[in-house]
Amino acid sequence: MRARTALLLASAVPAVLTAAAAALEAGCWELAVSRHEIRLSPRPRPGCPDCKGEGGWWSEGPYPGGEICWCWDRPTHRLRLLPVRDPWPDEPPF
Repeated sequence: MRARTALLLASAVPAVLTAAAAALEAGCWELAVSRHEIRLSPRPRPGCPDCKGEGGWWSEGPYPGGEICWCWDRPTHRLRLLPVRDPWPDEPPF
C-alpha cells in the first residue's frame, strides 16, 4: 500500500508542475526559484492593445527614454526562505 501511494505521489508531482506552469504562462507571470527566495514576477501581456506584448515603447523627442506599459507595471511577489541551520556549528569544515 505504501509503495502504491508513493508511486501515485511521484506521478502527481510532474502533472501539478505542468499545470502550474500553464497557469503562470496564461496569467503572464514568471516563476523564479532559488535557495533564498521564491519570486513571482510579472511579464507583459501578449494581447495588450497598447504595447502589443512588448511591455513598453520608446518615446521620442528632446529627452528620449523608455516607457513601461500598464500591463507590465505590477508588483513582484517574493517569499523569502529561511536559511538552513548548521546542525554542528562547532565542527571544522574539513
